[in-house]
Amino acid sequence: MAFTRATGKHRAPSRMARRGAGIAGAATLAGAGVIGSLASPALAADAEDGSLEDTGLTRVVTEESLAKHVDAQAAAQEKQAYQAAARAKAAAEAKRKAEQRVKEIREAKERAARDAERKRLASFQLPVAGSYVSTGYQTGGALWSSGHHSGIDFHAAYGTKVVSVGSGTVVEAGWGGAYGNNIVIRMNDGTYTQYGHLSALRVYVGQKVTPGELIGISGSSGNSTGPHLHFEARTGAEYGTDINPISYLRARGVAV
Repeated sequence: MAFTRATGKHRAPSRMARRGAGIAGAATLAGAGVIGSLASPALAADAEDGSLEDTGLTRVVTEESLAKHVDAQAAAQEKQAYQAAARAKAAAEAKRKAEQRVKEIREAKERAARDAERKRLASFQLPVAGSYVSTGYQTGGALWSSGHHSGIDFHAAYGTKVVSVGSGTVVEAGWGGAYGNNIVIRMNDGTYTQYGHLSALRVYVGQKVTPGELIGISGSSGNSTGPHLHFEARTGAEYGTDINPISYLRARGVAV
């Protein structure tokens, strides 16, 4: 008795039919450019539940997606490393510039301080601060053995501070006869200044002094009629080499 194969509509397709359909569908998707990162999981899932046998296509798609992912990660890491290096370089350059600026400012301040000190050491001032001339240069009279005043007198009450008018070296500090306690200073410009009738001395021979430095205390020692400061400007250290003290000081920027 002959039997015919049942072909009812509820009969499930065979395993070979499913496999062929899957391969054909995958080939169609691949040809259309659809298979990518989304196709791989689907095919892998089918392979896991046994609905799709491993044909090699699933593995190829998965490996390609993984390679792309690795490349993307590598590119991102490379970009991050480049950006980090750029930031580090910029920070180092900013630090270098800041340090250079600090150095320049410090050096500028040091130069300004040196210039100011040189200017101060080269300056001149009154021997008694805020004083005035009470007896002029070459004033005549019997009070002076030479018949005239060899210097000028600055008004100074007893005990007033007397300072060096400029920078120099003390060449005499002691009793000076008619000058009483006196000091003679060789100035840095080669001239000499003399300070007489002091009540006390505050320097010694060989000491270097600067403008405004305390050298003695005013008084009325020696040939004097009262407390004051006798001041002379000289071309030499000895008596008789005097020059006009007012002209001397004014030529050096001192208002007298």
